[in-house]
Amino acid sequence: MSITRLYRAMTGAHSPDDKGEAQRFMRHFASLSATKLADGLIDPKLVLAWLMSAVGAPGYLIGALVPIREAGALLPQILLAREIQRRRVRKYFWAGGAMLQGLAALGVACAALTLEGARAGWVILGCLAALALARAVCSASYKDIAARTLAKGSRGTVSGAAGTVSAIAVFAFALGLSIGVPPLSVTSLSVAIMVAGALWLMAAATFVQLDEPKADLNADGFDTARAVIRPLRTDAEFRAYVLVRALLIPTALAPPFLVMLSNAGSAARLGNLGLLMVASSLAAIGSSYIWGRLSDRSSRMTLALSGATAAVALGGAAAIGLVTGEIGGPAMAALFIFAAQIAYEGVRAGRKTHLTDMDTQGGKAIYTALSNTVIGVLLLAGGGFGLLADLAGPSVVLAIFAGLSALAALAALKLSEVQQPNR
Repeated sequence: MSITRLYRAMTGAHSPDDKGEAQRFMRHFASLSATKLADGLIDPKLVLAWLMSAVGAPGYLIGALVPIREAGALLPQILLAREIQRRRVRKYFWAGGAMLQGLAALGVACAALTLEGARAGWVILGCLAALALARAVCSASYKDIAARTLAKGSRGTVSGAAGTVSAIAVFAFALGLSIGVPPLSVTSLSVAIMVAGALWLMAAATFVQLDEPKADLNADGFDTARAVIRPLRTDAEFRAYVLVRALLIPTALAPPFLVMLSNAGSAARLGNLGLLMVASSLAAIGSSYIWGRLSDRSSRMTLALSGATAAVALGGAAAIGLVTGEIGGPAMAALFIFAAQIAYEGVRAGRKTHLTDMDTQGGKAIYTALSNTVIGVLLLAGGGFGLLADLAGPSVVLAIFAGLSALAALAALKLSEVQQPNR
């Protein structure tokens, strides 16, 4: 099948402007598929937590994995965006960030194979911090690049399709772990992380070949801190978008609390690690492409539906937990993680496509960085939910998360329809 026919089959487009449009789409698809698969192989919430526990790293280092990974990828973006805005060609930022993530992943694998205890934990955490900072470069630059190299109607699709392909591969790996092929060990997980590093390097080599038109230079309007935060003061649609995204933070934070509510919540057990990865992968396989296509039609409705899905899933888990004190062991935990992951995939597709399709007056990188910085701060503050879980139990936290998700669904309905007819 030719590139153009494959492009038409994936997007539903009848007549792309030229072969170059299809080639750009497929280059995005290949790069995103590789990086999303790499993300799944080095998942801090499951894979790195088990790996650090296996090499004897102390608990306080294991507990720092998710905050460093999430906040580290978001908070630096407001500084990066101004530099990106000063460059006419911006694909090198994304490619460079992918390359650095690959090198950091290789560092994690080497540390796990050669070090033990706190020393291994500190090196792995340091490599993860470097990976998160490199990811921030990719995130701050990607939406601007996508907006200038992909047609409306294909941006959510390319992300959703890449998510589905990568999730299938992660699922196969997780299924193998659950039956002992390969056996769950430090060596096998380290090899998987090395593969992740190679995938990031391949994605960098692919993306750097993207045919990117030169951007208009418009960084002059963002030379002061006051100017950088101007969109929050002057753009009502952007403020509403940030509010919805903030209310949807529970979709990212919920999985550890679902595991806490399970009777058997140890990530170091073979059955749990494989089962939870299988559940997460199946959710991504079944929903990523659908959410991506829906977001190209209406990112507003995508965010509303994913918020409602999270409210139902997390509310159900909270109700069971409040009544029984648990949710029935690893199988039930996997079921709720499956539902929560479906909601999370919708949030990811909807928020990315909405911001990409919004009219940002040429300041896509600034809007992206500003929204990510706000969310990064809130994610750090979200660490307080762990203390609340210790004091009141994870069921209470999940009930709060369900309420916030329901509010997000209602707030999303007030967003504008930023999608326009494809042609």
